[in-house]
Amino acid sequence: MNSRVLPKGHKTLLNAWAFYDWANSVYSLTIVSAVFPIFYGSLFTKNELITVFGYAIRSTPLITYATAIGFLIVAITSPILSGIADYIGNKKVFMKFFNYLGAFSCIALFWFSKEHIYFSLTFYILALVGYWGSIVFYNSYLPDIAHLEQQDKISAKGYSLGYIGSVILLLINLAMVMTAVTDTARIDAMKLSFIMVGVWWIAFSQFSYYYLPKGNKGHSLDRSVLFKGFKELNAVRKGLTANIPLKRYLIAFFVYSMAVQTVMLVATYFGEQEIDWGGDGNKTMGLIVSILLIQIVAVGGAILTSRCSKRFGNITTLIGINVIWLGVCVYAYFVETSMQFYVTAGVVGLIMGGIQALSRSTYSKYLPETEDTTSYFSFYDVAEKIGIIIGMGIYATVDLITGSMRSAVIFLGIFFILGIIGLLRVPRLELVAEKN
Repeated sequence: MNSRVLPKGHKTLLNAWAFYDWANSVYSLTIVSAVFPIFYGSLFTKNELITVFGYAIRSTPLITYATAIGFLIVAITSPILSGIADYIGNKKVFMKFFNYLGAFSCIALFWFSKEHIYFSLTFYILALVGYWGSIVFYNSYLPDIAHLEQQDKISAKGYSLGYIGSVILLLINLAMVMTAVTDTARIDAMKLSFIMVGVWWIAFSQFSYYYLPKGNKGHSLDRSVLFKGFKELNAVRKGLTANIPLKRYLIAFFVYSMAVQTVMLVATYFGEQEIDWGGDGNKTMGLIVSILLIQIVAVGGAILTSRCSKRFGNITTLIGINVIWLGVCVYAYFVETSMQFYVTAGVVGLIMGGIQALSRSTYSKYLPETEDTTSYFSFYDVAEKIGIIIGMGIYATVDLITGSMRSAVIFLGIFFILGIIGLLRVPRLELVAEKN
């Protein structure tokens, strides 16, 4: 397929870029949040041990460690990929490579089994790496295809398309699973949904690739380019020494984001293992409804958070949200029934989208006057990924030692407490503005 060259800011080009969100977001919802965690849980009985590399381990800490390994690979490779995206030509080839790696790895999850656990977890990790790797190049296209005044709007449109597309496929998968008459047929329907994710991801991305430019800047790949991203991150790290407000905020963000991301990644596994649903059929329906509830409420939560930040200020609002997150961790320890889990999911949805959106916008407001915002946001993204690695590692270890995901969740509350303390030390934005 030959791409069509369109000028920067062209409506069709902008829509083609945003449409990749429609293509890839099915991975986030179906594989990360909804169907795969339910499928994975169905393979194991509660507290069943499986031998991996000579060690007996329960299924929940195993998948948590695997997720942490995936994000470790992403954290290491992201600066390299960012440097390539900024410098070398034909970024479309790199975006396609990770797109197809992730999509075909999702398809390979059809054969996921505990009898072939090494093969299975390898493709689970590769799907994660493929998704985040393609996102690096996808995001790097934004300043290439959109003028500055267009970027916020088209970025939001991409998010909206991703939400709509992923929910549509999830509803189709839900219908497939819930119309299955036997447990075996229900498992087969879940496995078929993994193939559908991969096919959807590849098929709908073709519209984006048809119009997206190669991104050729005429530079060739050499050793210096590979380490360019790390040099930029190191420069940002050194710059934080002189910017106390930004440094304190970033530390606080790193601590509480560690817990936020971990809770969101393990929520479905927690519901699958720890909640009494009254049968596998009820469990499957209940968990997917919970995921949809979180998605729907998150939109309203982001709007509510935005309004609160205007009235009370960013830092004060973030402190309030962290307090609510702390309450969720404590409450989750005592959750046993499906209705209690729905309530928890509703609250998580309300504060999930809000804390992510407000954290990023607050970070941008503390940035110094600079044209090199890409490096600062790359630093932010890497910090977030490292936080996920540590958070998932701690969660899995507590789960492994105590034998309970409940203990692991309440342990995460400590990081929200530390996050609140860290935010209290951050100078308010209005005071920073007055000094500047």
